[in-house]
Amino acid sequence: MKIRTLIVDDEVLSRRGVELRLRDAPDFEIVAQCANGREAVAAIQQYKPEAMFLDIQMPGMSGFEVLAHVPQESLPVVVFITAYDQFAIQAFEARAVDYLLKPIDDARFLAALVRVREHVRAKSAATQRDRLLEIIAEITGCGELALEQLLVHGRKAVEGRRPEVLPIRQGRETLRVPVASIQWIDAAGDYMCIHAGGDTHILRGTMKELEEILDPKLFQRVHRSTIVNLRLVKSLRAHMNGEYFLTLEGGHELKLSRTYRDKVEFFLSGSG
Repeated sequence: MKIRTLIVDDEVLSRRGVELRLRDAPDFEIVAQCANGREAVAAIQQYKPEAMFLDIQMPGMSGFEVLAHVPQESLPVVVFITAYDQFAIQAFEARAVDYLLKPIDDARFLAALVRVREHVRAKSAATQRDRLLEIIAEITGCGELALEQLLVHGRKAVEGRRPEVLPIRQGRETLRVPVASIQWIDAAGDYMCIHAGGDTHILRGTMKELEEILDPKLFQRVHRSTIVNLRLVKSLRAHMNGEYFLTLEGGHELKLSRTYRDKVEFFLSGSG
């Protein structure tokens, strides 16, 4: 399977250089070439590339600004191209897998391709993992306990005490997961992965439904597909474009997207 690749650079010769080098890599397929950031954003939406060679300094919209305009779930594996070495640190902070200095060195380019291949495979593995979780849930009945039952108790709990246990079916058994032990929750298709006490439990439902059950003083949404236990957040690190990275006890890192940056006050004020 070929890696769909986008080349973005305002310099024609630079784009040509990347194109010629990729001809010697038959597993890469160039789906489009763009001369500026706005073209790049449109091309990402249209072609859904898996990899992108992106110039950092471009008139109108820089490479960093291109990333800011692309939803996280649509972001390809990025290799930045720059004439200035000081942009290297910023490149890696922007989640680029590698960067290339102009003029591009052939050996360095081949090394970047190796990193791109590894990251594309890893992203594919993550997608397969989500699908595998769905299959496991369907076969074993894991998480089939109706959320409607939980919601009834959850809405009642709003008037009084929040539930301390989250019941999740595991095959023929119903596992009682202490709510306080939940570290974070992420979505995987129509299922949710409940990470608690070093284990991962699968529950069918939506993030919105689970938010109605959990105590907002203890759990907050920090991303479209992530809920975190506030008490387990060890540190908060500012990132570009209004985003933050949260480090949990145990070292796991989660992104707080700019859509939910109003939640920062929960961490800075010590709420939870």
